[in-house]
Amino acid sequence: MIEKYRFETSRKVINNPKVDSFSWLKSQKLDDVRRLLKEQLLKRFLEMKGNIYPNLIRVFYTNFKFEGNNLVSHVKGVDMEITHEVWVAVTGLKYAGLRINKGNIGVVEDFNKIQYYKSCLKNPHAQVRTCSVGGLKLNERLLALFVTWILTPRGSNHSVLTEKDLVYIYCIMNKVKINWIHIIKEHMQKSMRLSDYHYPYAILISKFLHYFEVNLEGETTELVNSTFEVNNGSLSKMGFTKISGKWVSKDDEQGGSSSGLHAEHGEEDQEDVEGADMDTPDAE
Repeated sequence: MIEKYRFETSRKVINNPKVDSFSWLKSQKLDDVRRLLKEQLLKRFLEMKGNIYPNLIRVFYTNFKFEGNNLVSHVKGVDMEITHEVWVAVTGLKYAGLRINKGNIGVVEDFNKIQYYKSCLKNPHAQVRTCSVGGLKLNERLLALFVTWILTPRGSNHSVLTEKDLVYIYCIMNKVKINWIHIIKEHMQKSMRLSDYHYPYAILISKFLHYFEVNLEGETTELVNSTFEVNNGSLSKMGFTKISGKWVSKDDEQGGSSSGLHAEHGEEDQEDVEGADMDTPDAE
């Protein structure tokens, strides 16, 4: 394990966390998104903030494995078995709902990647080459941000949606309960398996360290606070503007329409594209 830490996990990047604020959603009259996320029991998970411990997060992943349905790890002499009861205590999430994997998208009834993506666009008749976030309607665009930055975060290419991203958005929009514990565990495992993946869930793992009373004295820490929150500036970068107290597309304000072909200003370049082609399945 020492060799694994030295040559593998110590060198991997930890994802920069983002945080949602349900009070901000309420203040901006984004009530539909707020209600849909609450119905998925995601409020506590999305709002988590506080100190993170980069070195110990890497130790957690070094010793990470599955025992039955539970995650287990070992940090500073403390054995951590993350049972369903621990998930409820730390995140409020319950082990219930659809367990969606790359190979079983069919469990979500009536979902079609291309048809659904086009239905999410501000201009559903636009000709599209990729499932870009740039042309999405407001609610779907916000959910895409939460999916790609917090629920199943990745290190780059947040501007192109995979089939699984779209399935998650579809389920949230249609009030289909997702087993988020299953999704998060699968995403953790994927980050271990793929060398180019960043380590996700820095805040969550730090909360686990607190729950299991790992000695954190003297550890390197970073504070995740309100500066990491999704806010009005985020919506502006997405291509929306506030008029008479309501967020609308800048395209609508200017009388134009978005094709959904390109990422909006403020998103990173479309590098390391995963599932970008409309006719190509997601890569693993």
